[in-house]
Amino acid sequence: MSDFFAYKEGRLCAERLDVAELAARYGTPLYIYSAAALSANLCAWQTALGERGAVCYAVKANSNLGVLSLLAARGCGFDIVSGGELERVLAAGGHPKTVVFSGVGKTVGELRAALRAGIGCFNLESAAELEMLNEAAGALGVQAPVAVRLNPDVNANTHPYIATGLRENKFGIDMAQAREVYARARDLPHIRVLGAGCHIGSQLTEIAPFEAALERILHLVDALAADGIELEHLDIGGGLGVAYRDESPPAPADLCAALLERLGGQRLRLVVEPGRSIAANAGILVTQVLLTKQTGVKNFAVVDAGMNDLLRPALYQAWMRIIPVLDQPRPAAVWDIVGPVCESGDFLGKDRTLGLAAGDLLCVRGAGAYSFCLSSNYNSRSRAAELMVCGERAQIVRQRETVADLLRGECPFALDAPQCA
Repeated sequence: MSDFFAYKEGRLCAERLDVAELAARYGTPLYIYSAAALSANLCAWQTALGERGAVCYAVKANSNLGVLSLLAARGCGFDIVSGGELERVLAAGGHPKTVVFSGVGKTVGELRAALRAGIGCFNLESAAELEMLNEAAGALGVQAPVAVRLNPDVNANTHPYIATGLRENKFGIDMAQAREVYARARDLPHIRVLGAGCHIGSQLTEIAPFEAALERILHLVDALAADGIELEHLDIGGGLGVAYRDESPPAPADLCAALLERLGGQRLRLVVEPGRSIAANAGILVTQVLLTKQTGVKNFAVVDAGMNDLLRPALYQAWMRIIPVLDQPRPAAVWDIVGPVCESGDFLGKDRTLGLAAGDLLCVRGAGAYSFCLSSNYNSRSRAAELMVCGERAQIVRQRETVADLLRGECPFALDAPQCA
């Protein structure tokens, strides 16, 4: 796969644009996404599945309208987990029939909004949700298309915060209860059963956990057929990992080939919900070194991006590659790259060997997924701008927040109000 963030004569470029020049024009911290990288990553999945299935991008990975509109224009479907994500998909031009709605805590209002929009499928997470959805669909005089998200109790060998397919996780319906839930769904008047699915975790770097989950679901498919319940599709979820450091995840083609082979001659469409593998390496975060600080124990490079801009290192102990934007010959030292937020957990990377000085620009690779979407205004810091590049063209797809944006919706407390009781 081509790298759309590469050095040219010692200067990092995003496609055909100079990253240092972009930073000078748009400021830092700055997220930069490559349209070519997003398109290539999506195409890899679409080619791997062919006519046997559908790609539904996991919106939670990166929900920027610029990203979503690009994917929608290239025929991608969407996996959502909230009503807000549904509104983003629709605003970006996504077709509601390509949307699957996952998530353990859908509200009645969200169910109704999705039913009115006419989404393709609800991934049920509990028996209680099934009853809520039937009632909501009945009130609107429609049938709700559903798949049951199953919990196959498969160890995905990933960080515990992003493992979702074990029995102790909150996601999905236990396999032992599945036939009962399907029987109930079949008998409800406003429910139409379409499929089965699962999602066992994120940043998976092996095919075996996917195969193990699919094997357990296929046993259930046979049992459901004996009960007179025929399914149309299997949703294997997402979670395929990317190379942040030295990981060697399988390519989408290899994963899909293994899963389709296991499906054999069954007339079941395969739905996949990739997020990270489409967006992560299609984005970078550019930050500037504010100052350097030596304590005798540590060398700190304090940058203008903090944990409010990029939470993954603090939240998941995630390792993300950090490289200079300008490849300059300088004596190297071992640095902790830290931000300005008032927390000891505010770091982008530790023990990095770099030749750097105050004023330098640094690039955090792999920042296209689970990066800006986890950002916050902690310490009353404005969130970064997001930029999409396409060849020699750049477009801001989210403006940098201002102080006015930070204060919007708030008001001072009126001290001259009557005393509280």
